[in-house]
Amino acid sequence: MLDPVKFKDWEIAEEAEKNLPSVEEFREKMGLLPDEIIPYGKTPKLDFIKIMNRLKDRPDGKYIEVTAITPTPLGEGKSTTSLGLIEGLGKLGKNVGGCLRQPSGGPTMNVKGSAAGGGNALLIPMTEFSLGLTGDINDIMNAHNLGMVALNARMQHERNYDDAKLESIGLRRLDIDPERIEWNFVMDFCCQALRKMEIGLAEGKMNGYPMTTRTNIAVSSELMAILAVATDLKDLRERIGKIVLAYDKKGNPVTCEDLEVAGAMTAWMRNTINPTLCYTVEHQPCLVHAGPFANIAIGQSSIIGDRLALKLFDYHVTESGFAADIGFEKFWNVKCRLSGLKPNVSVVVATIRALKMHGGGPEVVPGRPLPDAYTTENLELLEKGCENLFHHVNNVIKSGIKPVVCINKFYTDTDAEIELIRRLCKERGVRCALSEHWQYGGEGAIELAELVIDACEEPTELNYLYPLDMPLRQRVERIATEVYGADGVDWAPLAIEKAERFESDPKYADYCTMMVKTHLSLSHDPTLKGVPKNWRLPIRDILEYGGAKFLCPMAGTISMMPGTGSNPAYRRVDVDTDTGKVSGLF
Repeated sequence: MLDPVKFKDWEIAEEAEKNLPSVEEFREKMGLLPDEIIPYGKTPKLDFIKIMNRLKDRPDGKYIEVTAITPTPLGEGKSTTSLGLIEGLGKLGKNVGGCLRQPSGGPTMNVKGSAAGGGNALLIPMTEFSLGLTGDINDIMNAHNLGMVALNARMQHERNYDDAKLESIGLRRLDIDPERIEWNFVMDFCCQALRKMEIGLAEGKMNGYPMTTRTNIAVSSELMAILAVATDLKDLRERIGKIVLAYDKKGNPVTCEDLEVAGAMTAWMRNTINPTLCYTVEHQPCLVHAGPFANIAIGQSSIIGDRLALKLFDYHVTESGFAADIGFEKFWNVKCRLSGLKPNVSVVVATIRALKMHGGGPEVVPGRPLPDAYTTENLELLEKGCENLFHHVNNVIKSGIKPVVCINKFYTDTDAEIELIRRLCKERGVRCALSEHWQYGGEGAIELAELVIDACEEPTELNYLYPLDMPLRQRVERIATEVYGADGVDWAPLAIEKAERFESDPKYADYCTMMVKTHLSLSHDPTLKGVPKNWRLPIRDILEYGGAKFLCPMAGTISMMPGTGSNPAYRRVDVDTDTGKVSGLF
């Protein structure tokens, strides 16, 4: 084991890969049959349909979710904690595994990094994980862009041909409204220059339909959102057919099925339903499946991944993107409802630096050194900031799931600071563990693992925040007041108009409510830290995703195409031309 204070993540990953057991050894360890493995080198896919058909009657293992407090812009280590917990349970001799999201190439080559965890709580093989893995995102890009190609080509042909000509080639006129195009193109990098563009500018009627469009990052595609919530290939195909690409001039939706492209899009995505097998640096199995945006989508690994892992492992660890106000709320009220699965435990990750920020500490800016307040003892800031921690803990308690607070320890944290959090948790009757998985791997996570095992033995009664028959605006009001702590909701005229339409149409009765707001505050305002008081949640618009069946109330703006910063990660990534090894990933 390498010291993460001295060695970089890619160096730790490289060392751990030297003695990684073979795929065949993992297959036998996991009890899989030879034809249930789809070869992809060190990272095979698992045949979801074959395994589930064989194991459908096997009891599920324990279901453990990892969430967090409101983070600093640096993140507080949910993925690192998830992997550390898997390693800790492994040290205790448990049959354990997990399922995490696949990282996007945009953040990997930008400022955030690969989302592979960190230190000695890391996912391997790190290079493959960070650079495309088994091609799921590439398949989603191709399927998505095929939908856009079909749409623009149909607009060109309907412009150029009369009804008789269209009928002669088996097409009916869709009469697409060029002012109501809902889709766009996607790519898997952060390119702010493509947020708005004009296409079809070449002269001649056969060079496409001129239109204003944009390119979004691939993981924001509705197809990625669908992959995360689909239950099988049939469900995936049906949802793709219902994607609304545009509207016609009478206001009717134009779907992928209308364009007769849904089947081909599904063909591109047929292999994406099979999760990929990766590993912790201590060689426990961890599935990787789906990677949806945490704002407009569910922000966590797939229902398929959880269902499969719960059959393969006695303890299954997954995580939800962002903090417990966004990620856990969607896990609780959307993912669990769609999957029918009942979690045993939710681990709430907290760092002392984030708690100090919520207590009134100075601004934390990515790329700049942390102010001294975060690396020196300050019990006053810390205690005040714990209000944010217990707000999130209470959200977990409302769901009926057992919470376990994890203090994700940094080497600058003091004993007095750690003891303060322990005391405050004890006073509230909340389990709390110190975990040093980043530095010590599984050995550093044993206390956390033991508390999680203990919590798993208690009965769980999952209580949804709202019933499915509750109207959209009442759902949003309940989420805003009971989960975020708002005094109420203010609806813009456009949002009211859309809400009235959705509430009056039975078609939308089973659509999920997928809230959109900043992850940097419990409120809609990222500058408001701690637990803001005396505020109302403004909803300016509602996005509709017909295939995923999401209605997304917008509490602020969101960019579907992040920008690349001035000091991106790709500046440090390179390849050893003698060995082919990649360096510089983090």
